[in-house]
Amino acid sequence: MTDSEVDSLAGSAGRARVADIAAAAGVSTATVDRVLNRRPGVRPATAQRVLKAAARLDYLPERELHAAQAPAPMRIAFLLPKGTNRYLKMLGDTIHYSQENWAPFNVRCRVEYIEGFNPQLLAAALQRQADRAEGVAFMAIEHPLVRDAVDLLVQRGVHVVTLISDISGSGRAAYIGLENRAAGRTAAYLIGRFMGPRPAKVAMIAGSLSYRAHEEREMGFLYLFRELFPGIEVVGLREGQDNAERNYRLTRQLLQQCPELAGIYNIGGASDGVARALKEAGLEHKVVFIGHGLTPDTRALLIDGTMDAVITQNPQSATSNCVRIFANLRDHRATLSGVDSVQSQIIFRENLP
Repeated sequence: MTDSEVDSLAGSAGRARVADIAAAAGVSTATVDRVLNRRPGVRPATAQRVLKAAARLDYLPERELHAAQAPAPMRIAFLLPKGTNRYLKMLGDTIHYSQENWAPFNVRCRVEYIEGFNPQLLAAALQRQADRAEGVAFMAIEHPLVRDAVDLLVQRGVHVVTLISDISGSGRAAYIGLENRAAGRTAAYLIGRFMGPRPAKVAMIAGSLSYRAHEEREMGFLYLFRELFPGIEVVGLREGQDNAERNYRLTRQLLQQCPELAGIYNIGGASDGVARALKEAGLEHKVVFIGHGLTPDTRALLIDGTMDAVITQNPQSATSNCVRIFANLRDHRATLSGVDSVQSQIIFRENLP
């Protein structure tokens, strides 16, 4: 239809119909319906042609027309493990309550919690995002199924960012989190300095070594003792799956098997389980205890002296970095443009924020 024909139709009696817009734009009524209701599946050039016809026909009030012309928000899914890890729960809450702060990025974020430490379920959850999201941020598990799911998303045009724990050999766009070997070395250095130059035994509790983050923290922890504190013996590693009750039982077993235990490094979450066992044994001020993630429970444990230090990263900064990366990728900017480098913080009782 020519512009003059459109103008004639616009000036005719009565409000234009969807069929009139379709005829003016040279598309089907179904396509017009998709565009006006901002549903996916229409090429941008076609959508603009439909909106131009709707404007010429005075089909939409100007305010609604501008809203229809605005690009739809980028759909971002954050996939986080379920469980009693309070830092991850706080991370999910941060995402939920930060939507207004991220309005300039034109994104719509949601959080989905998945059973932790299960690569099959995580891979399936990732695959489901192919038709639900344009960006996915998740805490990765090192497993071929997860790696293949990431690559499938990337092939389908979905941007992927790993959060807290990375995955090797995949097509993910970026990783946001601590440098985990350095975090493990820091924990070992703190324990070594707290205990002083004497022979001693320490232990580690991880969530799971299927998390690359936990594996790298373990490596850094072990290597620093070999370098600087060879008199300290690491008596073993237990996997508590970031579960408070499981961490409690594992700590009780460690204390029974090694009554002279002088230090514990909790590589993952649920430090309250470790603390409970230490308190029951009357060792809360005798065993050096270092953990991760500043949350209300670890804050309380620092204040009462059960924990000596917490290594943490700001959840607001981590999630905002993810959103900025997705916006950069959508707008064809450099992936890390404007992204703040992740800074680890060491929190003691005396410098609590």
